[in-house]
Order: sequence, then C-alpha cells, then structure tokens
Amino acid sequence: MRKKVTIVGAGNVGATTAHWIAAKELADVVLIDVVEGIPQGKGLDLLEAMPIAKTDCHILGTNDYADTANSDIVVITAGIPRKPGMSRDDLLQTNYKIMSDVVGKVTATSPSSILIIVSNPLDAMAQAAFRQSKFNRERVIGMAGVLDSARYRSFIAEDLDVSVENVTAFVLGGHGDTMVPLPRYSSVAGIPITELLSKEKIEAIVQRTRDGGAEIVKYLKAGSAYYAPSAAVTEMAEAILKDKKKVLPCAAYLDGEYGISGYYIGVPCKLGSRGIEQILEIKLTADEDGALKKSAAAVKELCAVIGV
Repeated sequence: MRKKVTIVGAGNVGATTAHWIAAKELADVVLIDVVEGIPQGKGLDLLEAMPIAKTDCHILGTNDYADTANSDIVVITAGIPRKPGMSRDDLLQTNYKIMSDVVGKVTATSPSSILIIVSNPLDAMAQAAFRQSKFNRERVIGMAGVLDSARYRSFIAEDLDVSVENVTAFVLGGHGDTMVPLPRYSSVAGIPITELLSKEKIEAIVQRTRDGGAEIVKYLKAGSAYYAPSAAVTEMAEAILKDKKKVLPCAAYLDGEYGISGYYIGVPCKLGSRGIEQILEIKLTADEDGALKKSAAAVKELCAVIGV
C-alpha cells in the first residue's frame, strides 16, 4: 500500500508540491482547499499527467477533510501570500487563524501523521501547529532551512561557476531577516567557501540569501516563490517517507539545544520515518551564537503576539 500525503492549500506552493511528490512517485496525494473546484481541477490535471510521467500515484482534489484520513504526512501551505512591501510578520494574525482551523481538522482525521508547516511567518506558524496539534515535537516540522540553504547554495554555485551538486551549505535560525547563514560550514567539494570567496563577496551572498524571498516577490509583484519552496518540502517528505535519516536544516522545537528552549528555530535535523529523529548541535562561534539567539528572540516576539 502506497504512502499518503495530504497537501492543505491548492495554490502555487501546494499544487507544485503535489507535482513534485507525484513525479517522484513518493506517495498518493490529496490536494485540499476551501475554494471549490480549484483542488479538483488541479488534482485531475495532475492525475492525467501520470501516464505520461509513467508513475502510478493517485491524486485527488477535494474540499472534504474526510478524504485526507490516515495521511502519513500533512503539508500545510494554507494562508494568504506575501505581497510587495509586506513582511512575513504582517501575515501573522490572519495566517494564525487559518493554521488553527486547519490543524484541528487534519489532526482529527490523521492523528498519527507528521506535519510539515510551510505557511508564513514560518517559525510562529510551526509553533502554533505544535501547540494546537498536541503532537510530540518530532512530528511537527517547519520547512525553512532547506529552502534558505538552497538559495544560499544556488548563489554560491553561480558566483563560483561550479555545479550545485558540489555545494554544501547550512542556514540556521528563523525564516526571515534574522536567518543565520554559516560560511564556516559551507563548502564546495569539501573546500570551505572562506578559502574561495572574499569576505565581501560572502557577505553579499549572505544578504542576498536573507532577501531571497523578497527578491522574488518584487519581480512577481503578485504572489511569491513556489518552485523552490515546494522542492524543499518534497526533499523533507522524501526523507521521512523513505526513512532516509537525512540531515537537513529544519525549523524544530528546541528544548535546551543551542541554549534555546520553548520555540521553533532552524537547526540541523535528522529526518526519518518518525519525523525529527535527532537534532544535531554544531559548535558555533560567539558571533554565530549571538546571531542565532537574536533570531530566536525575533521568533519569540511573534509567538507572544498570538499567545503560543
């Protein structure tokens, strides 16, 4: 019996995630949205592509949470998108209400599922989902670090004119202006980027990484990124569905790790069939630790506003 993944929100991120998951033949997919017709139409369109893609995944579009029952993973993308000039923080109250409603419904139909949160502001929404679901922390994971690290890796590869496959990089901290790219832990075929790029160039790449989402919003004018975010979700889902024990940067609820307790923050996590199977603590310099604590403080402020 194939695994089952429910994707809440049939907008660009949700529908493209469904596409990636089905194309990789990872699981059957249920695409659910409050808007009538949109998930049904996109789901049917994707289902009809399966003979061409030569994959046997079943895709169902629906408005009924009964169809999501017994999902192995629930990906929550629901929420209003960021618009030009709007910070992720501006989305807080509206998306918190949406998150609370969705989590209540999916946990009722899939009480053994693992939740992957994509809605913004990411870290606060993951915290809200964790509190609402009452799941253990291993089963509520925020998608942020994989996306931010992918952006970071893309810019490094582009600047050095090397394959993206050669670039390894980590971005920790909250998903936003306070994220913490780590040049010391970033390399090209094992060579630290600090040996290949000037300090000024690295700082420019780090800043572009922080501004990665806003840069795309500025170009699109209406809407935000969806190809890279959906690919990031798919990498996380694949690690869980295939029990790969893959180490990826994810937003996780910390309980003393890195000297932080009680909040979601981006850290290296080992993902397997149980969700987060280990949080890896890497050594940070005083400056890096300070930046991570600053990022955690920003997350704490958001969580205080919505009382989670």
